[in-house]
Amino acid sequence: MDSTELIQKFLQDRLGTAPESIVPGARLADLGLDSLMLAELMFEAEDRFAISIPSDLQLPNTVGDMTALIDTLLASKASAS
Repeated sequence: MDSTELIQKFLQDRLGTAPESIVPGARLADLGLDSLMLAELMFEAEDRFAISIPSDLQLPNTVGDMTALIDTLLASKASAS
């Protein structure tokens, strides 16, 4: 599972979001993600990929932002090993 699949599965399972709505430019808030759900998504990404999302990062606004955040942390993790 990659970051895009994780986000899609999370939004579909938790919010019933239609797959065609989950595109990089889609705003997370417009898809129904509130701050609590965003935190849950971030925790799920941390657990699934064994990464740590720093608390001082700017919160992602779009699906693409969230994907980029996860992918950047995964790349950092890979280069550190």
